[in-house]
Amino acid sequence: MLDIVLEGGTVYDGNGTPPVETDVGIAGTRIAAIGDLSESAAKERVCVRGLAVSPGFIDLHTHSDFTLAANGRAESQVHQGVTTEVVGQCGVSCAPARSRRDIELMAPGYLPGAVEPDWLSFGEYLDHLDGKPLGVNVAAFVGHGTIHRAVLGDALRPARDEEVEAMAELLGCSLDEGAYGFSSGLEYWPGSLATPDQLARLCRVAAARDRLYATHVRNRDLFYDLGFGEAIATARVAGARLQISHIQPKYGAPRHAMAHSLEMIDQAKRQGVDVACDVIPHDWSHTRVMAILPQWAQEGGPETVRARLQDEETRARIKRNPRPMWRLVSDGRWEEIVLMQSEANHALVGLTLAEIGAKRGCDPYDAALDLLLEEDGDAMNHLMWTSHSFSEDDIRLALSGTDCAVISDTLALAPYGCLKHSIGSLSGYGWAARFLQHYVRDHEVLSLEEGLRRLTALPADRLGLRDRGRLADGNFADITVFDAAGIASHFDLKEPRRYASGIAHVLVNGRFAMRDGARTEVDSGTVLRPA
Repeated sequence: MLDIVLEGGTVYDGNGTPPVETDVGIAGTRIAAIGDLSESAAKERVCVRGLAVSPGFIDLHTHSDFTLAANGRAESQVHQGVTTEVVGQCGVSCAPARSRRDIELMAPGYLPGAVEPDWLSFGEYLDHLDGKPLGVNVAAFVGHGTIHRAVLGDALRPARDEEVEAMAELLGCSLDEGAYGFSSGLEYWPGSLATPDQLARLCRVAAARDRLYATHVRNRDLFYDLGFGEAIATARVAGARLQISHIQPKYGAPRHAMAHSLEMIDQAKRQGVDVACDVIPHDWSHTRVMAILPQWAQEGGPETVRARLQDEETRARIKRNPRPMWRLVSDGRWEEIVLMQSEANHALVGLTLAEIGAKRGCDPYDAALDLLLEEDGDAMNHLMWTSHSFSEDDIRLALSGTDCAVISDTLALAPYGCLKHSIGSLSGYGWAARFLQHYVRDHEVLSLEEGLRRLTALPADRLGLRDRGRLADGNFADITVFDAAGIASHFDLKEPRRYASGIAHVLVNGRFAMRDGARTEVDSGTVLRPA
């Protein structure tokens, strides 16, 4: 007896092969049969004729570590067909930590009072998530920056040899406790302090367990080739599997940067390096406003940073920073930078920094630094902005590579409760829908079957998920059913918190998280741990 039969849909198995019109049968949490099930006994039959039936989308790169602990329903993701998220990217994770204070400083999307942290170790963090209703499955990476803080605290210096060994031991423990991989954020402090030798030492720990190393590289603009080259060299030396995160170069890179980066990857693969990449399916970049400060200005925590920003002479020195994370800043392109999230200034969200500066009668750079000062306590760490930093042509070129997955680089959110003012990226409520609408349907950069592979089987293979990411007998019944002709995203700069449309049904582990276009009360996701 089958529990559910999805009847007559256009079934895409996730492998990139042409679809077939057939039925999908589900028993319990798994797919039990694919084929003509018209004669099979079933408790429930759901007609999906005319709709695409796909494996549930796997978001290989998110920062939902804390927001899932605050509200595990993952509304923004489930509403666009996502059934599995991978958190702990760009070197930042919720664990391991020495203290609750470390969690507050490092947790992506942290909101004061939203969660009562009851963990320090990585395993305890996973147990905390496991004890909550989850709308999606969650696999978690452990971040280099978090491990660095757990060993060195706020020290503004590279780790010493004995400290690197302590970091390696802590990384190994976290991987053994259930982390699916290791990530770094080398453009951010403290990742920017790590040397290639130190990173290779840590990557060897991941490689020994066959876990993926994902990196936000050190540079993606003027010195892009050094950034990508370092990532490839680190993986080669360590024998690690490498995932280059959000590979598209930023404003300031030469026009040939994307093509050259893909050539570097192809050459590395010919030499035996296991390397792949992923891309964000829109041309806006986002980060913390704090990241624009010089490294020396970030040392010591929010109150120390606050004192620096309030000192006129130190502020002037900060503004003279010759190497800001975004070269749009040094070039004064404030009309291309938009405030995306602020606890203290909700009314300014959606305005460019040029507009905010004009509104306040001050230089946009000073407006940005003032916005940091106006955030209470640790909220300074979570002031977010977005910039028009990426190239549409670069995104299309990246997608031409067969090993390029599609990611959100965002947070799982909800437009209500404690997360109602939070935003992780401009496309957080519609990234997957935009990819299928813009790049697949409207511009035919990829066929639908290949586009779905980039969202399903490809990220599953990179993670090592053997029973998700494909529609096959015995696999978990993570399934997204959608209207291929009607799927659409609706976010924009003024209203980023609008759900995608065109999703009919979403099943997570065999249960309907969405049905007939509406979210159900079911939260059947689970924390995934490597076998």
